[in-house]
Amino acid sequence: MSLLPRKPVPALEFDIVGGGRWSLAAQKPQNFTMVVFYRGLHCPICRKYTSELNGMIADFDRRGVSTVITSTDSKERAAEAKEKWGLPNLAVGYGVSIDKAREWGLYVSTSRGMTSAGIEEPPLFAEPGLFLVKPDATLYWGSVSTMPFARPHFADIGGAIDFAVSKNYPARGEA
Repeated sequence: MSLLPRKPVPALEFDIVGGGRWSLAAQKPQNFTMVVFYRGLHCPICRKYTSELNGMIADFDRRGVSTVITSTDSKERAAEAKEKWGLPNLAVGYGVSIDKAREWGLYVSTSRGMTSAGIEEPPLFAEPGLFLVKPDATLYWGSVSTMPFARPHFADIGGAIDFAVSKNYPARGEA
């Protein structure tokens, strides 16, 4: 299933490392909620990508963007990622079901064993995706990939948000 801009996104709730539950419906950002799905602890590219975002949280806060990262990983694997990857500024979710990942249009992969990071891939896991959701819970922008490579850069996303907000630029791709 692919999501359509200007249409409601599926409900999304999951537990957060350190306690608590995150719910998309509870988010009240000025401009957007940015939901970043990462592949999991086994992914060295996710480590670099989420670390970049961790260092830019204040920039996104200033832009009126609520940010969360999540995956299909278990609580233990997500906690290890938050700690070992050095993500103190990020809310790190876990336990998204494969069905929910597919509902969000994410691709799902099967394990290929040990990764270059020396960590076993789970039997099934979601590939990366990034979504900007408007306060009314409609999709503004989305990017999904079948691979861990060539993801949108957060600096580019920040600039795009500045442009979109200043020009009241509409979501595109709805037809």
